Amino acid sequence: MREIRSFVLRSGRMSAAQKRSYGLYSRWRVPFAREFLDSEKIFGGKNPLTVEIGFGMGEATALIAEGNPDKNYLGVEVYKPGVGKLLWEIEKRGLQNIRIIEHDAVEVLACMIAPASVHAFHIFFPDPWPKKKHHKRRLLARSFTGLLAEKLVKGGYIYAATDWEDYAEWALAEFAAVPELVNPHAGSFAPQSFAPRPPWRPQTKFEQKGIAKNHKIRELYFVRS
Repeated sequence: MREIRSFVLRSGRMSAAQKRSYGLYSRWRVPFAREFLDSEKIFGGKNPLTVEIGFGMGEATALIAEGNPDKNYLGVEVYKPGVGKLLWEIEKRGLQNIRIIEHDAVEVLACMIAPASVHAFHIFFPDPWPKKKHHKRRLLARSFTGLLAEKLVKGGYIYAATDWEDYAEWALAEFAAVPELVNPHAGSFAPQSFAPRPPWRPQTKFEQKGIAKNHKIRELYFVRS
């Protein structure tokens, strides 16, 4: 399905709480399958669907879902300790509106997400692959940004954030190249502009690390026309 992957599988150590919560995975997991997802069936309702790609340790995901019980959230992640941590957050907070797929996001979107079925995509601090020889591994490439647009409902949005300036500029161009996507923050003097930080996004650990290195946080926001 994919020859180049945008991630490296890290083993990582799981805490006792994460291991225990991972044992509850079957309650909240959605197995990878090569068929379109029935969102209404897995969530038990027709609430709008947000897909978060690469949720890391899942704290931001849990906070956003907790603050928006009228929306459904599907998290896609390959990092097992992160899955365990989000499951722990789900259990601790009693969340009912999160499901998890532990698989490669590109294959999940291609095989499991029907066209025009997602109301929002969240991508917080994807791996920047800073070395030029590794730029081909960057997730927010034109082929993927086009796939995201295909899966969005009209009026749906893609929100991404990164602390790597060159990746931000590169991704901004990749999104702008998709005809169906509109940047509402673009203007006559700035054909493509970054977005202001939205008040609903919690600060992530990756973001904290970037700030500690004096990296500037860039926000990207595009809407399906």
